[in-house]
Amino acid sequence: MTQVLDPLVIMALAINFVALGVSRIRSVINAVAAQGILLGLLPFFVHQEIGLRGIALVAVTIALKGLVIPTLLIRAMREANIQHEVTPVINYMSSLLLGAVGTALALVFSYTLPLAEEHTGLLLVPASLATVWTGFLLLTTRKKAIMQVLGYLVLENGIFLFGLLLLEAMPFLVEIGVLLDLFTGVFVMGIIIHHISREFASISTEHLTELKD
Repeated sequence: MTQVLDPLVIMALAINFVALGVSRIRSVINAVAAQGILLGLLPFFVHQEIGLRGIALVAVTIALKGLVIPTLLIRAMREANIQHEVTPVINYMSSLLLGAVGTALALVFSYTLPLAEEHTGLLLVPASLATVWTGFLLLTTRKKAIMQVLGYLVLENGIFLFGLLLLEAMPFLVEIGVLLDLFTGVFVMGIIIHHISREFASISTEHLTELKD
């Protein structure tokens, strides 16, 4: 099982660097969608028997992260007529460097955590911490609202990765509640993007302070 799980987790980690190093918004949306689909498949390889509850979680995760939310973001991107994140707070090379440092520290820190014996050798915990760090970087260093939404998605992907270790213990309603919170957050950000693009020539969140009722 680990022989399949670890390559999938490494692919999800590689997508973090794509999100940090690419300026074309459509490419970042596609990368985050691919990451969402990968994470949706991971429960099959983390737990031998996930039951109907786990299968439902997989289906909802893939549908929301891989299809519904990316479609909404692509539509918002087209309506706002924006293709690139041109001037991030931190340039792309520095973002990649910070992402690499964060990933290395996540690997080191994960070995200090008191994990269950069956989880000790898995890459899920360091991948989770590194993905949360990547999402935080996107949220704080990108000016375009769509890119910040993508940062929120990546951050939630990291939380989801860590939650896979607790899949058998977490109530189903809590798992679905997290996904619904994610969907609600993206929906609200879509409304904000619409208002920014309607009032201004760009969708930079720098204009949020100028929006009024």
